[in-house]
Amino acid sequence: MSPDALIFAYVAGLLAALTLLTLYTEARRRRFRPSRDEDRIFRCVKCGHVYTDDADVDRSRCAQCGTLNEPIRF
Repeated sequence: MSPDALIFAYVAGLLAALTLLTLYTEARRRRFRPSRDEDRIFRCVKCGHVYTDDADVDRSRCAQCGTLNEPIRF
């Protein structure tokens, strides 16, 4: 084998290993990332406090003043 072919094989092997390591790391990161919760955003009509609550809640009580509020619609 010529020296050029050996250098090419060495560099190609390192790039292939780096690519496989990157793909493995990315797949692992996505698998263990916490899923995004679909929360509703509320703004208190009395005190102006902005907060979130579960998606299945139609009206939520403000944590600061206790007023029931409707979710914000964008």
